[in-house]
Parts: sequence; C-alpha cells; structure tokens
Amino acid sequence: MTPSPPPIPAPRPEDVATPAAIVAALYDVISGPRGQARDWNRFRSLFAPGARLIPSGRRPDGHTGHRVLTPEEYIARSDRLLAEEGFRERELHRHEERFGTLAHIFSTYEGLRDGDTKPFVRGINSIQAVHDGKRWWLLTVAWTPETAEYPLPSKYLRP
Repeated sequence: MTPSPPPIPAPRPEDVATPAAIVAALYDVISGPRGQARDWNRFRSLFAPGARLIPSGRRPDGHTGHRVLTPEEYIARSDRLLAEEGFRERELHRHEERFGTLAHIFSTYEGLRDGDTKPFVRGINSIQAVHDGKRWWLLTVAWTPETAEYPLPSKYLRP
C-alpha cells in the first residue's frame, strides 16, 4: 500500500494570492545557496492534492521522455542535490492566460549553481493553477530545457 502524503501545510497568504505570487514562491522555495535546506513545507503548501511535476527532455541515451512525480517524489529526488550544489532558478519572462478559475503560465526560467555567473540551463515551465474561491493552487508544473534543437522562441524571452 502506498503511504498517504503528509497533510498540506497552511500556505503563506501572500504566496497563494495570485498566479504571479504562487510562481514566485515556487522559484523562491527551490532556490538557495549550497548548504541551505529548502523549506519543503512551504513547497507542499503550494500544491493541490493530486498535483504533479513533470520534467521532460532528452535523456542521456538520446531518447526523449518525461517523468511524472508527486510533490513528495520531487522532494525525495531533489532535496540532497539542491542543498549540496546550491541552486537558483529565476524567471526570465512570463506569458499568462486565464479563464474562469484556471490559469496557465508559460514561465521562461534559467538555472544557476552556486558560483555560476552564467546559467547552466534555460527552459520553459508550463504551470497550471486553479483558484478555489480562496486561494491559488498549483495543479501541474511541466518543464523542458532549451536545447540546440529547441532554442527558446523570442516571444518567451524579454523584449
């Protein structure tokens, strides 16, 4: 039997007030210097029950694929690496669409490790969020890095 995920912690109200705020909180919570533990309860507080994180891209064997993770699986896979290497992810540009209670955000990002002056990765986070009448929740965060084959389109970069 699969263990139940821990209860969702109460969010910081400012983190879930708008789609822009929840995206900023997501970037903030996974970013930090080498040796700094991440605030995984803050991370958990952003995600709706059943939410998924979906990295996609080219694998070392050359095939393209994706992986579907729960927030708990993401934490288990990322915790040690983020703290050991230090990692900062920042938004370069955002394109947001809304209809009713749904928001879709294409957030162009870049990632840097401690000591980097240039990003080692850039790409797009495709983020779906929903408003329940009280707050915004993350439903899915799917991402893929920029490659030589798939450079970032100018419309997803700052003008």
